[in-house]
Amino acid sequence: MKLLPTAIPEVLLFEPRVFGDDRGYFFESFRQDIFDRHAGGRVFVQENESFSRKGVLRGLHFQQSPYMQGKLVRVILGSVLDVAVDIRKWSPTFGRHVAEELSAANHRMMWVPPGFAHGFSVLSDTAVFSYKCDAYYAPESEAGIAWDDPDLGIDWRLSPEEVLVSPKDTLLPRFREIEGVDAQF
Repeated sequence: MKLLPTAIPEVLLFEPRVFGDDRGYFFESFRQDIFDRHAGGRVFVQENESFSRKGVLRGLHFQQSPYMQGKLVRVILGSVLDVAVDIRKWSPTFGRHVAEELSAANHRMMWVPPGFAHGFSVLSDTAVFSYKCDAYYAPESEAGIAWDDPDLGIDWRLSPEEVLVSPKDTLLPRFREIEGVDAQF
């Protein structure tokens, strides 16, 4: 498994070695030893999957302390633009983001550490998105940031007319209105 750099060093992009022939392909989608070497010892306690159609934008979501989550995300079907925004107040990259295309074709996985807001937009006709979490979902601590906040300057690679968000996500505050997180990992 190869580690690819991102604009924020704590956000990791893993690219597995794919073995393919006329029968199909095989790859290791997760190796604890490799993950620990690069992201530190994390125990995943929950795995989630979503199915979405083109134009769906989920995010930008995070959980507040003490329930902050790290997520190892990947796409099983289709293609998405995956985005992680640094909300760690003490970080030199506070307010910056990483945006990477994850797809069934490139098999890449992105580690979104605790202290980051996360979201994705669906670029293909449909997409199946899977993510492992290192903390349980805690509805009392869920929070988020408006996906279209101009201060973040995220190019979701969709026109505004294409974007489909949940009613809850239309009510999320702007980045400058959130408190950010103090915890260090």
